[in-house]
Amino acid sequence: MIPREAIRDLLAEYALLIDEDRLEDWLGLFVEDCLYTVITRENLEQNLPQPLMLCENKRMLRDRIGAYRNVNEYNFHHDRHIVGEPRFCAAPAGQWRVQAGYSLFQTDLEGATRLFLVGAYDMTGVIEGERALLSDVRVIVDTASIPTLLATPV
Repeated sequence: MIPREAIRDLLAEYALLIDEDRLEDWLGLFVEDCLYTVITRENLEQNLPQPLMLCENKRMLRDRIGAYRNVNEYNFHHDRHIVGEPRFCAAPAGQWRVQAGYSLFQTDLEGATRLFLVGAYDMTGVIEGERALLSDVRVIVDTASIPTLLATPV
């Protein structure tokens, strides 16, 4: 039996670590050989493989965060996620899978808040000890019309 409470805690921590800009800690939620994809719902429904963001392992995620911190110039903002109740799905033995809706709001340095993205998470992972870890995260965005640069994880 998959410990559902551990997975719910993982989803809450996933969003909170991004919202608190603790991206280096966020990396700790993933197994080394992970997959992280941000893709539009339209591309997913039409079986078009072009993602908005693709990291094929934890090293690529680490590099993405490093670029965000040190190289890219981006719109300074604060994120706030609202994640819906997870729906537990069938998964291969030794793994778990959940789907959950999300909304992502961004507040700029002047204090203006706007809805940035809406979509769904489709996450697969494993249990190591008493802890749930992510192995495959697919972030589905409902629209490709993203108002600014997609620099941070979703």
